[in-house]
Amino acid sequence: MQLGLVGLGRMGGNMAERIRAAGHEVIGFDPHSDAANVKSLEELVSSLSAPRTVWVMVPAGDPTRDTVAKLADLLDEGDLVIDGGNSKFTDDKLNAELLGKKSVHYVDCGVSGGVWGREVGYGLMAGGAAEDIERAMPIFDALRPEGPREEGFAHAGPVGAGHYSKMVHNGIEYGLMQAYAEGYELLDAAELVTDVPAVIKAWSRGTVVRSWLLDLLVLALEQDPGLSELAGYVDDSGEGRWTVEEAINNRVAAPVISAALFARFVSRQDQSPAMKAVAALRQQFGGHAVHQAGPTSGTGSVS
Repeated sequence: MQLGLVGLGRMGGNMAERIRAAGHEVIGFDPHSDAANVKSLEELVSSLSAPRTVWVMVPAGDPTRDTVAKLADLLDEGDLVIDGGNSKFTDDKLNAELLGKKSVHYVDCGVSGGVWGREVGYGLMAGGAAEDIERAMPIFDALRPEGPREEGFAHAGPVGAGHYSKMVHNGIEYGLMQAYAEGYELLDAAELVTDVPAVIKAWSRGTVVRSWLLDLLVLALEQDPGLSELAGYVDDSGEGRWTVEEAINNRVAAPVISAALFARFVSRQDQSPAMKAVAALRQQFGGHAVHQAGPTSGTGSVS
C-alpha cells in the first residue's frame, strides 16, 4: 500500500519506518524534518496515486485542524485522511464534515506506544466507516504489535470513537502512573527500606502490579536511582482533562483519574496556594503548627 504521512516527529518518524519495514511505500512530509521526502503538502498529494490515503501525525489542536483544512483543498473524491494524533474527539466530527464536502473520507485513530512503538508495535483504536477501516487495514496491521489483531487493534465505532477511546486510555494511564509514583515515594520515605530500586524491580515478574509502565519505572531508576536529575514538575497534554470532563458529562465517578490529574497541577506549584489555605485553616481552628514562608519556619499560636 502507498501512504502519505504528514508529521515525522518522535511518533510519526518511527511509524514511517515500521510501515516501510512491512513492505509499504511511505511518502513523508514535515517542514522541520530532514527525513521528509517532499517539501510541501501539495507535492505530497501530487506524489500519491489515487485514491490517496494520507495519515496526519502532527500536534493536536490548531496544527491538526489546519493540516486537515489544507488537505481538504488538495484532495479529491474518494481519498482518505486518517488523523492519528491526540486530537480531542469533538474535532473529528468537524474534520469529517469539512472533508465530506469534497467526498473525502475520514478516520480517526488513537495511537499508543510512544517511542517504543517502532520496535514493539502500537496499540490502535480507530473510528470511522467500516469500508474506510478495511481500506486502511494493511497500514493498521503494519503498525500494531505481532499477534492476534484484536489484541492490538480495535474498530471502536464511528468517527470520533477512536480518539474517545484513546482519551480514556490516557486517563487510565494517568491513574496508573500516579499510583506507581506514590508507591515509589512511600518506599523512598521509609527508612526501613534500604534499596527502593530493587523492590520496584522485584515487582516486575509474578506480582499483580506488573506492567509495561512498571518496567519503564525500573528502567528510569536504573538510569538515575534517586531520580535526582529530574524536577518534580509534570505537564498534561489534555487527555486527562478531557477524560474527567467526560466522566462529569456521563455521571461516571472517576476519583482516581481526577486525583491523578490534580496531582499534576500541584506539581507545578513551588508554593501551593491551596496548601497554604489548608495550613491557615488548620492553624485557625486548631492552633496547629505552620511553616512560615522563607528560610525560617515557625509555629502558629494556640488559642
